Amino acid sequence: MTGTQQPVPGVVAPAPAGWHNPLRDKRDKRMPRIAGPCGVVIFGVTGDLARKKLMPAIYDLANRGLLPPSFSLVGFARRDWADEDFGKIVYDAVKQHARTPFRQEVWDRLAEGIRFVCGSFDDDGAFTRLAETLEKLDVERGTGGNHAFYLSIPPKAFPQVCEQLKQSGLARPQEGRWSRVVIEKPFGHDLDSAIELNALVNSVFPEESVFRIDHYLGKETVQNILALRFANELYEPIWNSHYVDSVQITMAEDIGLGGRAGYYDGIGAARDVIQNHLLQLLALTAMEEPVSFHPREVRAEKIKVLSATSLAQPLDLTTSRGQYTTGWQGGEKVVGLLDEEGFSKDSTTETFAAITLEVDTRRWAGVPFYLRTGKRLGRRVTEIALVFKRAPHLPFDATMTEELGQNALVIRVQPDEGITLRFGSKVPGSAMEVRDVNMDFSYGSAFAEDSPEAYERLILDVLLGEPSLFPGNAEVELSWEILDPVLDYWAAHGKPDPYESGTWGPESAFEMLQRSGREWRRP
Repeated sequence: MTGTQQPVPGVVAPAPAGWHNPLRDKRDKRMPRIAGPCGVVIFGVTGDLARKKLMPAIYDLANRGLLPPSFSLVGFARRDWADEDFGKIVYDAVKQHARTPFRQEVWDRLAEGIRFVCGSFDDDGAFTRLAETLEKLDVERGTGGNHAFYLSIPPKAFPQVCEQLKQSGLARPQEGRWSRVVIEKPFGHDLDSAIELNALVNSVFPEESVFRIDHYLGKETVQNILALRFANELYEPIWNSHYVDSVQITMAEDIGLGGRAGYYDGIGAARDVIQNHLLQLLALTAMEEPVSFHPREVRAEKIKVLSATSLAQPLDLTTSRGQYTTGWQGGEKVVGLLDEEGFSKDSTTETFAAITLEVDTRRWAGVPFYLRTGKRLGRRVTEIALVFKRAPHLPFDATMTEELGQNALVIRVQPDEGITLRFGSKVPGSAMEVRDVNMDFSYGSAFAEDSPEAYERLILDVLLGEPSLFPGNAEVELSWEILDPVLDYWAAHGKPDPYESGTWGPESAFEMLQRSGREWRRP
C-alpha cells in the first residue's frame, strides 16, 4: 500500500499486484471490489463518448468509493490545453452527465490527479511526454505504474496509437505492473480485417491485456441473463427446443442518423449492431452452464455456441434489410436517410437488418433465432424474447382462446429494465375466456439501488483486470464468420427495401417470419 492510498471503510481493500491473500477468499463475495493504485489515459477526450460516458463514469466510480485515492486521469488530444483547461472539461462533463450526485470533496480528490498531454498520434515527442507524465504520477500520486489506455478514437487510428505506446515503452510495463488497452467497436469491418486488427493489437499488448468494449454487456439486465438461467430451477428445464418455438432478439431505436454519416455510411445496421451486441446476447441466451463464472469458462461456453451458429438458408428468404424513408416519429415529420445530412442520394447503407440464425446444438436444434435492429422504428427498445410452443392440446372451444397467443419470457434490456412473463389467464366473469396477461419484474421497483451505468461496470472491470464482460479474439472472429456471408449477399443484390419512419421495418422482414407461420413481437 502506497503512502497516499487509504483503505475504504466497509470495502475489501485491494491487494498488491501478484500477491494472494488466502483469507480474502473467505470474505463475503458481495462486498464491492475497489481498484488498486492505477490511472486511465483517454485518447479522444474531445469526443462525445468521452464527454457523455467515460468522464462521468469515472466520477461516479469515485463517488461510490470504487476508485483509490491515488487514481489519476490523463487526457491526450491535439488541443493546446493546460491541465486546468482539461480539468474544466472533465468538470463540465461530470456536472452535466454524471449519474450520482455531485460532491465537492469527491471532485477535489479526483481533480488532484487530472493531467493533460497535448499532441497528435504521429508525434513521437507527445508520447515521450505522456510517458514522463505517467512516471511523475506514479511518484506523486502513487499510481504504481498501472495504466489503462482507452482508445476512444476511430478504428483506423488504432495501429498508430498502439505502435506509439509500444515504442514509448508504455505497452510493456515493468514486472509487477500492468498496462491494458481498451478498444471501442467496431472490431474490424469483416473477418479478414478483424483478424488483421487482432494480430496487430496482440503484437503490442498480450490478449489478457486487451479489453474490447461492448457496452451492452455491462448492462445489469444482460448480466441478469446468467442469474435468471442458472440460479433458478424454474427456467432451465424449459430453456430448450422441447419447449421454445423461437427466440427473437431486438434492438430498435427511434432516432435517425442525421449528423452521423461520417461513421455510419458504408457501415450499416448489421455491422454496427448485429455483429457485436446482438450476437453476444445470443451467446449468453444459448450457452450451456459454465463450470464456473471464471472469465475463461464463460468465454469457452460462448465460443462453443458461436461455433455452432450459422445463417439459415436461403438468404433471400431468411434475411431482410431496409432503409428508412420520410415519415412521422413522435408527432414530428422526419426525413428519410437519403435526405439526411452527409448521405448521398444513392446510398445503399441499410438502417434496418434482420437475419435468421440456427444454433446446431442438442439444446437448440430446430429453433430459429431471429435478430433484428433498426433506426427510426416504432420505439426505442432492446429485448430478448423466448417464444414458447403452443400447448399440444387445448380443451377449450376456439372462441374461448381466440385472444390467446403464445407464452413468452421477455428480458427487457432497455429502457424499462426487467423481465416479463406472458401467459394465458381466465378473464373474470361467468364465461370461460382465456386471454394473455403479463407478470412483470422491474429493476426500478424491485431494488432500492439504481443500476450502475454500463460504462461504470466496464471501466471498473478493466482496472480490476476482470475480462468476463469483454469479447475475446475468438468471439470477435466467429461473429464476423457468421455475418460475412449475408453482408456479401446483400452487397451483390441491389438496394435495401424502403420502410416508413415510425414503423417496424420493411415488409420483407415480416414476410421472413410469416413463411414459417410466425410473427415479430410488437414491443
